[in-house]
Amino acid sequence: MFRIGLFLLTNVAIIAVASITLSLLGVSGILANNGVDLDLGSLLIFCAVFGFAGSFISLLLSKFMAKMSSGTKIISQPQNDDERWLLTTVAELAKKADIGMPEVGIFPAQQSNAFATGWNRNNALVAVSAGLLQRFSRDEVRAVLAHEIGHVANGDMITLSLVQGVVNTFVMFFARLIGFFVDRVILKNERGLGLGYWITTIVAEIFLGILASIIVMWFSRRREFRADAAGAELAGRSAMIGALRKLQEETKAHVSNQMPDTLTAFGISSGWKQRTSKLFMTHPPLEERIEALRFGQ
Repeated sequence: MFRIGLFLLTNVAIIAVASITLSLLGVSGILANNGVDLDLGSLLIFCAVFGFAGSFISLLLSKFMAKMSSGTKIISQPQNDDERWLLTTVAELAKKADIGMPEVGIFPAQQSNAFATGWNRNNALVAVSAGLLQRFSRDEVRAVLAHEIGHVANGDMITLSLVQGVVNTFVMFFARLIGFFVDRVILKNERGLGLGYWITTIVAEIFLGILASIIVMWFSRRREFRADAAGAELAGRSAMIGALRKLQEETKAHVSNQMPDTLTAFGISSGWKQRTSKLFMTHPPLEERIEALRFGQ
């Protein structure tokens, strides 16, 4: 029930922010004054406002939503040696990467995984799974933490939000152009926006959204190579390769991903999942990541 409420509140916030922004920009509709032609300038502004609003509100709420959806327990006062070591190690890596000290947490998943999120490189969250702490050596855990610190230091969360905002904008823009063409040229609707426009726009948004996700997934895979390289620089190449090989063992054992789907792109591993194509994978295959580190690619 809480997650449903959070979802609804997020969408209300997006609509409110977008509506206020459009009003300030003087955009009241996407049709020209004659009520027949599209106002392409207004349409582009409309799509950009809604495309970026959702992306950036999600980014601003990312830490809060990550804690709630994953059940992450933030370590404020360490209760045991593992928690003390985690805080000390993250502090050391953050200083080395020249970023602010992130919040550190543990989430209750038996799969070995970790994630980083947050809207600001100096106000991030880094969390590891209980399973990773149980089965990885401290050198391997340190390498995983270094990988996540690499994501933060590289500004990956912000950049991914920008990419998603651009993609959202053009998906909405071209879907509406297609819908307008079908409504005016094929269905011969002469004024306003008819039913053909709305139906075609929805279908086009779904189709274009699938194609656009290929771009987002490509960028997500490139981020993983960069974060691996940062992890190798911060924690040592051999430790980073060792951690990836340990993850590879779990993947071969078909250990499923126990993180929420919204956090998978920010984890060190997507776990074992059936994929129809590499084009839709958030992470490159682990063997490719290991080879890239081995040969310094």
